[in-house]
Amino acid sequence: MSLQEYNKKRNFKETSEPSGKKKTAGNKLKFVIQRHAASRLHYDFRLEMDGVLKSWAVPKGPSLNPADKRLAMMVEDHPYDYRTFEGTIPEGNYGAGEVEIWDQGTYEPIEPVKGKSDDLVMRAELHRESLKFVLHGEKLKGEFALVKIKNAKDENAWLLIKHKDKFAVEEDYDAEAYTDEDSRVTALLKEKERKKKRINPEGQNPLKIIPRHFPGKRNYRNSYGLCSVKQAINHLMIPTGSLR
Repeated sequence: MSLQEYNKKRNFKETSEPSGKKKTAGNKLKFVIQRHAASRLHYDFRLEMDGVLKSWAVPKGPSLNPADKRLAMMVEDHPYDYRTFEGTIPEGNYGAGEVEIWDQGTYEPIEPVKGKSDDLVMRAELHRESLKFVLHGEKLKGEFALVKIKNAKDENAWLLIKHKDKFAVEEDYDAEAYTDEDSRVTALLKEKERKKKRINPEGQNPLKIIPRHFPGKRNYRNSYGLCSVKQAINHLMIPTGSLR
Protein backbone atom coordinates (compact mmCIF):
# COMPACT_ATOMS: atom_id res chain seq x y z
CA MET A 1 0.00 0.00 0.00
CA SER A 2 1.30 3.49 -0.78
CA LEU A 3 0.27 7.12 -1.25
CA GLN A 4 1.00 6.71 -4.95
CA GLU A 5 -2.04 4.46 -5.23
CA TYR A 6 -4.12 6.95 -3.22
CA ASN A 7 -3.14 9.82 -5.53
CA LYS A 8 -3.73 7.80 -8.69
CA LYS A 9 -7.34 7.07 -7.71
CA ARG A 10 -8.30 10.72 -7.12
CA ASN A 11 -8.88 13.84 -9.19
CA PHE A 12 -7.89 16.67 -6.86
CA LYS A 13 -9.40 19.25 -9.22
CA GLU A 14 -12.82 17.83 -8.31
CA THR A 15 -12.52 16.38 -4.80
CA SER A 16 -11.66 18.35 -1.66
CA GLU A 17 -9.79 15.36 -0.19
CA PRO A 18 -6.18 16.18 0.75
CA SER A 19 -3.42 15.23 -1.67
CA GLY A 20 -1.10 12.43 -0.62
CA LYS A 21 1.90 13.66 1.34
CA LYS A 22 3.82 12.09 4.21
CA LYS A 23 4.15 13.95 7.50
CA THR A 24 6.45 13.42 10.47
CA ALA A 25 4.70 11.84 13.43
CA GLY A 26 4.29 13.85 16.65
CA ASN A 27 4.75 12.60 20.20
CA LYS A 28 1.46 10.69 20.21
CA LEU A 29 0.23 8.52 17.37
CA LYS A 30 -3.23 9.49 16.11
CA PHE A 31 -6.15 7.38 14.94
CA VAL A 32 -9.44 8.25 13.28
CA ILE A 33 -12.59 6.36 12.32
CA GLN A 34 -14.61 7.88 9.50
CA ARG A 35 -18.18 6.92 8.68
CA HIS A 36 -18.45 6.79 4.91
CA ALA A 37 -21.65 6.53 2.86
CA ALA A 38 -20.31 5.54 -0.57
CA SER A 39 -21.90 2.82 -2.74
CA ARG A 40 -22.37 1.11 0.64
CA LEU A 41 -22.12 2.43 4.17
CA HIS A 42 -18.92 1.42 5.97
CA TYR A 43 -16.43 2.69 8.53
CA ASP A 44 -12.82 3.58 7.66
CA PHE A 45 -10.41 2.70 10.46
CA ARG A 46 -7.11 4.59 10.18
CA LEU A 47 -3.93 4.37 12.27
CA GLU A 48 -1.08 6.86 11.95
CA MET A 49 2.11 5.00 11.08
CA ASP A 50 5.29 5.89 9.17
CA GLY A 51 3.93 9.37 8.36
CA VAL A 52 0.71 8.12 6.74
CA LEU A 53 -2.62 6.64 7.80
CA LYS A 54 -2.70 2.86 7.45
CA SER A 55 -6.31 2.17 6.54
CA TRP A 56 -8.95 -0.56 6.75
CA ALA A 57 -12.59 -0.50 5.60
CA VAL A 58 -14.84 -2.06 8.26
CA PRO A 59 -18.29 -2.87 6.75
CA LYS A 60 -20.13 -3.34 10.07
CA GLY A 61 -18.16 -0.77 12.02
CA PRO A 62 -16.04 -1.32 15.15
CA SER A 63 -17.36 -2.99 18.30
CA LEU A 64 -16.63 -2.89 22.03
CA ASN A 65 -17.83 -6.48 22.40
CA PRO A 66 -14.88 -8.95 22.36
CA ALA A 67 -17.18 -11.62 20.91
CA ASP A 68 -17.40 -9.60 17.68
CA LYS A 69 -14.72 -10.23 15.11
CA ARG A 70 -15.28 -7.47 12.59
CA LEU A 71 -14.02 -7.93 9.05
CA ALA A 72 -11.57 -5.15 8.12
CA MET A 73 -10.36 -4.88 4.52
CA MET A 74 -6.99 -3.19 4.20
CA VAL A 75 -6.99 -0.43 1.59
CA GLU A 76 -4.42 2.01 0.26
CA ASP A 77 -2.52 4.30 2.63
CA HIS A 78 -4.11 7.71 3.16
CA PRO A 79 -2.20 10.95 3.85
CA TYR A 80 -1.89 12.11 7.46
CA ASP A 81 -4.07 15.16 6.73
CA TYR A 82 -6.98 12.85 5.86
CA ARG A 83 -7.60 12.30 9.58
CA THR A 84 -9.50 15.63 9.75
CA PHE A 85 -11.35 15.23 6.45
CA GLU A 86 -15.13 15.51 6.45
CA GLY A 87 -17.35 16.39 3.52
CA THR A 88 -18.74 15.33 0.17
CA ILE A 89 -16.80 13.37 -2.44
CA PRO A 90 -18.45 14.34 -5.76
CA GLU A 91 -20.23 11.86 -8.03
CA GLY A 92 -17.93 10.28 -10.58
CA ASN A 93 -14.99 10.28 -8.16
CA TYR A 94 -13.51 7.34 -6.28
CA GLY A 95 -15.48 6.76 -3.07
CA ALA A 96 -18.20 9.25 -4.05
CA GLY A 97 -20.51 10.02 -1.14
CA GLU A 98 -20.42 11.62 2.31
CA VAL A 99 -17.65 11.29 4.91
CA GLU A 100 -17.75 12.24 8.58
CA ILE A 101 -15.55 11.60 11.61
CA TRP A 102 -17.14 9.02 13.92
CA ASP A 103 -14.31 8.79 16.46
CA GLN A 104 -10.75 10.00 16.90
CA GLY A 105 -7.95 10.19 19.42
CA THR A 106 -4.51 8.80 20.15
CA TYR A 107 -3.16 5.27 20.42
CA GLU A 108 -0.07 3.33 21.43
CA PRO A 109 1.14 -0.28 21.31
CA ILE A 110 0.04 -2.55 24.15
CA GLU A 111 3.64 -3.67 24.58
CA PRO A 112 6.08 -0.74 24.12
CA VAL A 113 9.71 -1.55 23.46
CA LYS A 114 12.44 0.28 25.38
CA GLY A 115 14.62 2.35 23.08
CA LYS A 116 12.08 2.27 20.20
CA SER A 117 9.41 4.79 19.32
CA ASP A 118 5.77 3.70 19.32
CA ASP A 119 5.76 4.27 15.59
CA LEU A 120 8.60 1.80 15.03
CA VAL A 121 6.92 -0.77 17.28
CA MET A 122 3.65 -0.50 15.36
CA ARG A 123 5.42 -0.73 12.00
CA ALA A 124 7.12 -3.94 13.16
CA GLU A 125 3.76 -5.37 14.26
CA LEU A 126 2.24 -4.42 10.90
CA HIS A 127 5.04 -6.33 9.20
CA ARG A 128 4.14 -9.35 11.36
CA GLU A 129 0.50 -8.85 10.34
CA SER A 130 -0.69 -8.71 13.96
CA LEU A 131 -1.31 -5.33 15.59
CA LYS A 132 -2.12 -4.89 19.30
CA PHE A 133 -2.80 -1.40 20.56
CA VAL A 134 -4.66 0.79 23.06
CA LEU A 135 -7.13 3.38 21.76
CA HIS A 136 -7.85 6.63 23.61
CA GLY A 137 -10.89 7.83 21.69
CA GLU A 138 -14.18 9.49 22.48
CA LYS A 139 -16.18 6.33 21.73
CA LEU A 140 -13.58 3.56 21.52
CA LYS A 141 -11.27 2.99 24.46
CA GLY A 142 -9.00 0.22 25.64
CA GLU A 143 -7.17 -2.64 23.98
CA PHE A 144 -7.79 -3.83 20.42
CA ALA A 145 -6.18 -6.14 17.90
CA LEU A 146 -6.00 -6.08 14.11
CA VAL A 147 -5.01 -9.48 12.77
CA LYS A 148 -4.62 -10.57 9.18
CA ILE A 149 -6.73 -13.61 8.25
CA LYS A 150 -4.42 -16.45 7.25
CA ASN A 151 -5.11 -18.23 3.96
CA ALA A 152 -8.02 -15.91 3.15
CA LYS A 153 -9.28 -15.68 -0.43
CA ASP A 154 -8.64 -11.94 -0.30
CA GLU A 155 -5.12 -11.08 0.83
CA ASN A 156 -6.34 -7.78 2.30
CA ALA A 157 -8.78 -9.38 4.77
CA TRP A 158 -8.12 -8.67 8.46
CA LEU A 159 -10.14 -8.88 11.68
CA LEU A 160 -10.67 -6.01 14.15
CA ILE A 161 -11.19 -7.43 17.66
CA LYS A 162 -11.77 -5.80 21.06
CA HIS A 163 -9.78 -7.27 23.94
CA LYS A 164 -11.45 -8.04 27.26
CA ASP A 165 -10.79 -5.11 29.58
CA LYS A 166 -12.74 -2.59 31.66
CA PHE A 167 -14.03 -0.86 28.51
CA ALA A 168 -15.40 -4.04 26.92
CA VAL A 169 -19.14 -4.73 26.84
CA GLU A 170 -21.14 -7.97 26.74
CA GLU A 171 -24.28 -6.64 25.02
CA ASP A 172 -24.69 -6.26 21.28
CA TYR A 173 -22.76 -3.27 19.97
CA ASP A 174 -23.91 -1.38 16.89
CA ALA A 175 -21.75 1.57 15.84
CA GLU A 176 -24.77 3.10 14.09
CA ALA A 177 -26.42 3.64 17.49
CA TYR A 178 -23.60 6.05 18.41
CA THR A 179 -23.81 8.46 15.49
CA ASP A 180 -24.54 12.16 15.99
CA GLU A 181 -28.14 13.31 15.61
CA ASP A 182 -27.17 15.95 13.04
CA SER A 183 -25.13 13.46 10.98
CA ARG A 184 -24.83 14.42 7.30
CA VAL A 185 -24.13 10.78 6.44
CA THR A 186 -27.42 9.75 8.05
CA ALA A 187 -29.23 12.54 6.20
CA LEU A 188 -27.82 11.28 2.89
CA LEU A 189 -28.85 7.69 3.65
CA LYS A 190 -32.40 8.80 4.51
CA GLU A 191 -32.63 10.78 1.29
CA LYS A 192 -31.52 7.74 -0.72
CA GLU A 193 -34.19 5.67 1.02
CA ARG A 194 -36.88 8.26 0.22
CA LYS A 195 -35.88 8.22 -3.45
CA LYS A 196 -36.15 4.42 -3.54
CA LYS A 197 -39.67 4.59 -2.09
CA ARG A 198 -40.72 7.20 -4.66
CA ILE A 199 -39.50 4.98 -7.50
CA ASN A 200 -41.08 1.82 -6.08
CA PRO A 201 -43.67 2.94 -3.46
CA GLU A 202 -45.18 -0.48 -2.70
CA GLY A 203 -41.87 -2.32 -2.57
CA GLN A 204 -42.92 -4.55 -5.46
CA ASN A 205 -40.60 -6.20 -7.93
CA PRO A 206 -39.64 -3.44 -10.40
CA LEU A 207 -39.60 -5.82 -13.41
CA LYS A 208 -42.35 -4.82 -15.80
CA ILE A 209 -44.49 -7.80 -16.77
CA ILE A 210 -46.63 -7.53 -19.91
CA PRO A 211 -49.37 -10.15 -20.42
CA ARG A 212 -49.39 -11.89 -23.81
CA HIS A 213 -52.24 -14.09 -25.03
CA PHE A 214 -51.67 -17.16 -27.15
CA PRO A 215 -54.10 -19.95 -28.14
CA GLY A 216 -54.67 -22.15 -25.09
CA LYS A 217 -52.03 -20.37 -22.99
CA ARG A 218 -51.47 -17.22 -21.05
CA ASN A 219 -47.86 -16.11 -20.96
CA TYR A 220 -46.00 -13.22 -19.48
CA ARG A 221 -43.00 -11.42 -20.87
CA ASN A 222 -40.25 -10.02 -18.73
CA SER A 223 -36.85 -8.58 -19.61
CA TYR A 224 -35.52 -12.13 -20.10
CA GLY A 225 -38.25 -13.33 -22.49
CA LEU A 226 -41.51 -15.30 -22.31
CA CYS A 227 -42.49 -17.28 -19.25
CA SER A 228 -45.61 -19.07 -18.06
CA VAL A 229 -47.79 -17.86 -15.17
CA LYS A 230 -46.40 -20.65 -12.99
CA GLN A 231 -42.81 -19.71 -13.86
CA ALA A 232 -43.54 -16.06 -13.13
CA ILE A 233 -44.82 -16.93 -9.65
CA ASN A 234 -42.04 -19.43 -8.89
CA HIS A 235 -39.30 -17.01 -9.90
CA LEU A 236 -40.95 -14.05 -8.18
CA MET A 237 -41.04 -12.17 -11.45
CA ILE A 238 -44.43 -10.66 -10.59
CA PRO A 239 -46.46 -10.20 -7.42
CA THR A 240 -49.26 -12.77 -7.22
CA GLY A 241 -51.82 -10.01 -6.67
CA SER A 242 -51.30 -8.79 -10.24
CA LEU A 243 -52.39 -12.11 -11.75
CA ARG A 244 -55.99 -11.64 -12.73
